[in-house]
Amino acid sequence: MVPHDNSSESRRQERRQEPRKKVGVKIEVHLGGSAAPIRTKVADLTLGGCFVEMMFTLEIGTKLKIELWINDVKVSTEGIVVTRLRNLGNGIQFTKLAAEDHARLKQFLTAAHAQSDTANPRQEQS
Repeated sequence: MVPHDNSSESRRQERRQEPRKKVGVKIEVHLGGSAAPIRTKVADLTLGGCFVEMMFTLEIGTKLKIELWINDVKVSTEGIVVTRLRNLGNGIQFTKLAAEDHARLKQFLTAAHAQSDTANPRQEQS
């Protein structure tokens, strides 16, 4: 009997409470018991978490220490893996984001959303 992976069921349920933004932010993921971090990039980012593209995905429920690099400034948090898409990546929910880092992340996302809006301005008629 083949074990069932609930990845597709997790994808169907929208759990985000904040709008996501496609970004190329660098991330370091630290697993308990491992000295070397996993270094990769974030595909989507929100105030509540991120999606990290990884070939070798982590199990749902894995607890992590995370370092994001926002405009060359380190933002540290803890997180937990909430989705797993085999050979694609993991959805990670932030669990301990300090107020200062939350403010920095919010400012970054607000600017990124504004930049997207500026790149696609609406045509005004005279």
